[in-house]
Amino acid sequence: MKILIDIDDKHSEPSITIQTNEWTEELEEIVAIIKGKLRRRIFGIEDEQTVLLDPKNIDYVYAEKRKVYACMGKRHVEIRMKLYEIEEVLAPYDFMRFSKSVIGNLNQIERFELSFNGNLCVFFQSGSKEYITRKYVSGIKKRLEMGGQADD
Repeated sequence: MKILIDIDDKHSEPSITIQTNEWTEELEEIVAIIKGKLRRRIFGIEDEQTVLLDPKNIDYVYAEKRKVYACMGKRHVEIRMKLYEIEEVLAPYDFMRFSKSVIGNLNQIERFELSFNGNLCVFFQSGSKEYITRKYVSGIKKRLEMGGQADD
């Protein structure tokens, strides 16, 4: 991708033009960032107190017994949002669907292990682990091959 930036006094306000031959997932992420979706805050409930969560520190988010939790190592903090809502908020931070009930942070993955049933066991840098079901393995693999991390 080619990026051109023109800084000149003749411009009264910033404007962005993207020229491409097709709409891609990468463009969708760029538009989400430009629209300011990265500025959304994520609040969790821990010990009956509201805590502010940094998406970069979250390993994965999962739904269990009609509640949604963010996992950060051994910490599990309740988030009072639906799983699909938190998925939209976290998409610009390189989170992807791992299974019907789990959304994982691609930037926190340390390694994978293939399970006997075709699922992938993902080990996070914090030491926690989660499984990616077969349905989502190819999409995640493709995303990681493209450079999937925000730092790249």
